[in-house]
Amino acid sequence: MAAKAVVFVAVVLLDVAARRGSSQSYNAIYNFGDSITDTGNLCTGGCPSWLTTGQPPYGNTYFGRPTGRCTNGRMMMYYLFAADRFGLPLLPPSKASGSDFKKGANMAIIGATTMNFDFFQSLGLGNSIWNNGPLDTQIQWFQQLLPSICGSDCKNYLSNSLFIVGEFGGNDYNAPLFGGKSMDEVKGYVPQIIAKITSGVETLIGLGAVDIVVPGVMPIGCFPLYLTLYQSSNQDDYDGNGCLKSYNSLSVYHNGLLKQGLAGVQAKYPAVRLMYGDFYNQVTQMVQSPGSFGLKYGLKVCCGAGGQGSYNYNNKARCGMSGASACGDPENYLVWDGIHLTEAAYRSIADGWLRGPYCSPAILH
Repeated sequence: MAAKAVVFVAVVLLDVAARRGSSQSYNAIYNFGDSITDTGNLCTGGCPSWLTTGQPPYGNTYFGRPTGRCTNGRMMMYYLFAADRFGLPLLPPSKASGSDFKKGANMAIIGATTMNFDFFQSLGLGNSIWNNGPLDTQIQWFQQLLPSICGSDCKNYLSNSLFIVGEFGGNDYNAPLFGGKSMDEVKGYVPQIIAKITSGVETLIGLGAVDIVVPGVMPIGCFPLYLTLYQSSNQDDYDGNGCLKSYNSLSVYHNGLLKQGLAGVQAKYPAVRLMYGDFYNQVTQMVQSPGSFGLKYGLKVCCGAGGQGSYNYNNKARCGMSGASACGDPENYLVWDGIHLTEAAYRSIADGWLRGPYCSPAILH
């Protein structure tokens, strides 16, 4: 047994690209992102009254009350790093005063963008950006926490932590698309957005990050919000899953450039382990075959407008607003409120990232 252990350690030391074995552990997780992973940064001290995601029935499955999470319960990170896997607690939002961030912190905040405010202002979209928490700012928040996390030995501490950077991009595209920009115009922004993401990843590497998951964007053409706002009478605009082709093509373009960008970063920093989190293909598969993931409904919203339309979605009666209500069986749904997923969906996604095949390479290996 001892000889096998020695061999195992030797292999791990020699193989930098696959540094962690099946018994791998992390001392902390640090997350950056938007509403897909925010665990309450916009609601420390209480959710603003205007925030629909801060109203019931958000949080009703697990917490019993709204917590600032844009779903019915726990987020994906809980399932990635629950006690039975890495012994890590629920990630506290970085804005929560008095929290201990040594085992992790969540910088993600609802509405976050990749690009800074001046980018959107230059496009005439300044009024569409209501939250000052872009990627650069979240990295600054993280840097402000470092003295309390790791003191003067941050490189060593962070090298044994896991970082998730994203997804970023969804809100960068929502703003111009909802603001009336053409698809061609929006696709023109993608290279700048990818460059910003990879730059952020390099900044974290410079601080000491070694294991980093960078997710792509989801198939936005499959979300009931988009399907309702941009519905078409032309069946050729839809794919076999009932999703809007042109909007999904934007996601595919973003994800393709992101993977190229990450390959460049990986080549520059061979001792770093970059992992691509594939939201797109997993969510697409969940829409196509919800039963394969323990679900019943792919494109139907759980918390929505009382059975209206094909998707139970009405933009004027969104979840948390008057006229909307939640289903009684959210564990059967992929989509919670039209643009965010359910706790059950996040659990499946976490499994797909931990063991594969939806994270390349898989977090566990």
